[in-house]
Amino acid sequence: MSVKFSEDIVPLSDIKINPGKIVRRTSESHRPILLTNRGRGVAVMQSIEDYEQAEEEKAFMRAVVEGLSDLDNQRELNLDDVKNRLGLK
Repeated sequence: MSVKFSEDIVPLSDIKINPGKIVRRTSESHRPILLTNRGRGVAVMQSIEDYEQAEEEKAFMRAVVEGLSDLDNQRELNLDDVKNRLGLK
């Protein structure tokens, strides 16, 4: 998901005129839109689907980093211990 500056920067006044068009563009392009006020960025608009996917990916990556950190610091359990803790045996 990369921003196309020629298409993805929208003044707030355009949202007032045709909000549906801007929302539809975020869903179709799968790119965020930078909203500006007087030439300065003030907010980012993104489709809910893309937002949720990005949040899931961040959570997954955080878990991977935490798991790698646990391995580096010898904080690991063998499979039998995990099964016992979870009552799966």
